[in-house]
Amino acid sequence: MKGEDETLDTFYLGRILVLQKNKGFRFAVDSPLLADFIQTTKSEHLLELGTGVGIISLLLSIKPFRHITAVEIQESLAGLARRNVRLNNLKDKISIIHTDLRFFRPGRKFDVIFSNPPYIKKLEGHLSVSSEKSIAKHELKCTIFDIMQKTSEFLKKDGRAYFIFMAKRKKDFMLAVEKHKLRVKAVRFVCPRRESKPNLFLTECDFSSTEQALLPPFVLYEKSGEYTSEAREIFAGRIYDSTS
Repeated sequence: MKGEDETLDTFYLGRILVLQKNKGFRFAVDSPLLADFIQTTKSEHLLELGTGVGIISLLLSIKPFRHITAVEIQESLAGLARRNVRLNNLKDKISIIHTDLRFFRPGRKFDVIFSNPPYIKKLEGHLSVSSEKSIAKHELKCTIFDIMQKTSEFLKKDGRAYFIFMAKRKKDFMLAVEKHKLRVKAVRFVCPRRESKPNLFLTECDFSSTEQALLPPFVLYEKSGEYTSEAREIFAGRIYDSTS
């Protein structure tokens, strides 16, 4: 199953298996943080915009939901995502669609939409020698405004949307939310250490919230360099009631 240029990694104490490229795009800590942040119920249909190798959708499989549709523009990553779905026996729960999300037409709306979008503006930062990495991290194929446009278009009126994004681009994120008639319901900043400034933030959005809740920050590392207790709990995979 594993190719010569791939690794087979385990997550959630071995409950989730993930194939990744050795030298291509490899997901980071933001993926399990977003997966943990997303709230679901067993009757809901979910949409992921930009799934990569499928990691967030795979991690969500420990939570209740009816079905996830996961969209990915890069053929190589979509192929890996399909293999990961099969590897975890989730073919009936997760569908991978290889397409440009800007032109995606699902023909339905969703209860929950989520995305870990490219963080870096098109003309900023240094592109990787790997086009796979560059497209995943830089706004080469879509921007945060594209993500919000599709979220607004495909989200049910009473639905919820979840994102993780770069803290220094919070203004751009909020402008994109406002432009596409969404509201920020809750924000949780992510800090490398307790004394550090946040480098990321998690958000829950909808169409109707009138107030924005500021949740306690998530801290990744203790002063000792070890993961915090919450980080360890998230990376182990919190147990959720599948009957809810």
